[in-house]
Amino acid sequence: MKVGILKEIKSAENRVAMTPSGVETMVANGHEVMVEKSAGVGSGFSDEEYSGVGAKIVAAPSEIYAESDMVMHVKEPQPSEYDMVREGQIVFTYFHFAPDEQLTRAFIKNKSVAIAYETVEGAKGDLPLLTPMSEVAGRMSMQEGAKYLERFYGGRGLLLGGVTGVAPATVVVIGGGVVGTNAAQMACGLGAKVYLLDMNLDRLRYLSEVMPKNCFPMMSSPTILRQLVTEADVVIGAILVAGTKAPKLVTREMLKTMKPGAVIVDVAIDQGGCFETSKATTHAEPVYEVDGVIHYCVANMPGAVPVTSTMALTNATLPYAVEIANKGWKKSAQDNHGIKTGLNIVHGKVTYKGVADAFDLDFTPVEEVL
Repeated sequence: MKVGILKEIKSAENRVAMTPSGVETMVANGHEVMVEKSAGVGSGFSDEEYSGVGAKIVAAPSEIYAESDMVMHVKEPQPSEYDMVREGQIVFTYFHFAPDEQLTRAFIKNKSVAIAYETVEGAKGDLPLLTPMSEVAGRMSMQEGAKYLERFYGGRGLLLGGVTGVAPATVVVIGGGVVGTNAAQMACGLGAKVYLLDMNLDRLRYLSEVMPKNCFPMMSSPTILRQLVTEADVVIGAILVAGTKAPKLVTREMLKTMKPGAVIVDVAIDQGGCFETSKATTHAEPVYEVDGVIHYCVANMPGAVPVTSTMALTNATLPYAVEIANKGWKKSAQDNHGIKTGLNIVHGKVTYKGVADAFDLDFTPVEEVL
């Protein structure tokens, strides 16, 4: 199979879909790999490193789209790329279709095979291709929250962990999954008082056992959330409902009860955000203010640390990419439940229910395209 690795063009996105090591593995499996010129530079990989393991370096994305059977991105293709995607071509990347109707309709129209990293399921129902970036985003969310608490950035002027004789900041993390746990671990390590909310009792029991003593796992409810946001200096939104829009858990009315200069970090922004006042921002302009509360809603947070992120991402995606290339999308989806759940739009048909429901589109069970 001919596999194309594209250069990311989303604002301030420096990751790349595959490391030179990954390309070497793909070539060893008998596949031809094309890498767009300078695609890996932001992650510390030169064109020479790619060509040295057998990749063909090409100058323009149009050439990759024209010649590849499968193209790989990190983030969703941008509008300038929509018309380059060919009918039947496999596109393997993070799509996050549910909050983006323009992207969804473009991929229905181009009749490609859209396999979304974020809906690939593991054997235990986990999301193995989302996990490494969730780890990065969770840890980064706390770094950013601590930074924007500084008065220089308009925050309350608090040190997250306080000092001797001075109370630490209060952090509320909504969601006890991979993002939330990593955010809470970072906040606890810095000495903050941390409330970690989830709705799964078994998960809360586990978190109670493994988290530090300054972390307080609690059952989430609207009442508890309303109470805790009034106390919070930083709120981290770490909710994920796979393949669908994130629920709006913190309303505008709740926001009005928060302390002036408090910070919210919405890690769920890729799925539309879990704060009513959230709107996607960029690394160039990461924050805005509503009712005196600073909002950090960068939609590609791991892109700020591309060396770490690219290596972690390739570790997770490469086995799936190799299987798709070895067998083709249909046979690999028949053999591998994870790839099957990754199929979101196939030949113009929406095969992931959360995406169909988001825009009231016709839903085709994935079995019908297999």
